[in-house]
Amino acid sequence: MCWSAKADLVAGASVAAVGVACVARTHRRGDVLLAALPLLLGAHQIVESAVWAAGGGSGPATLAWAVIALPLLALWVPVGVLCAAPPRARPRLAVPLAVGAVTAAVLAHALAVRPVTAEIRGHTVGYALGLSHGRLLVAGYLVATVGSLLLSGDRGLLALGVLVGAGALVCWALWRWEFISTWCAVAAVCSVVLFAWVSGRRERPRTPGSPTFV
Repeated sequence: MCWSAKADLVAGASVAAVGVACVARTHRRGDVLLAALPLLLGAHQIVESAVWAAGGGSGPATLAWAVIALPLLALWVPVGVLCAAPPRARPRLAVPLAVGAVTAAVLAHALAVRPVTAEIRGHTVGYALGLSHGRLLVAGYLVATVGSLLLSGDRGLLALGVLVGAGALVCWALWRWEFISTWCAVAAVCSVVLFAWVSGRRERPRTPGSPTFV
C-alpha cells in the first residue's frame, strides 16, 4: 500500500483493475459512482507512487494526490451512496451529503490558496496543507465518507463502512501525522468488496416493494 513506490504501484494497479471489473458489471445507473470507487482509489495509489518517486515535495503528483484524497472523495462517496441507496434511506443521507459538500468546499479552497507538500517518513508519506480547524475537517470528512456508508440502508455498503471506519481508527492510532495517506490506502483495499456488492445486485435485482435493510 503506502510502504514504498513499488507497493503503491502494485496495489494501485490491482485495485484499479477491480474497479474496471466493477464498472463493467454494473447495470444500474445509480450504482456507477460507487462501482467506480475502486478505480478512483486505485488510480490514487498509483499517483502516490509518483509522489514517492519524486521524493515528496510539492510537485504536480502531490497536488493531484491531494485533490483526489481531500475534496473529491469527500463529495464522491456521499453522492455515490445517495444515488445507490434505497429510497427510504435517502432522507437521512442528506446529512452526510451536506457535510461532505461543505468539507469539500473548504478543502478545495485551501488547495487553491495554499501549497500542499509531501514528506517521505520512513515507510509512510505525510502531507501538509496548513489547515486551520484540522480536526473538525477530519471529522466532517469521516462523517461524509464513512457516515454515508453506515447510513446507506444496504448490507454490503454497511459492511464497507464498518471496514473503512475500523481502518480509520487503526490509522489514526498508529500513524496520526500520516493519517490521510495510510487511511486512503486502507480504503482502497477495502473498496474491493464493492465487486461482491455489484455482483450481488446484478444477480438479485431489487423489485418494487421488496424489503430493504435499515
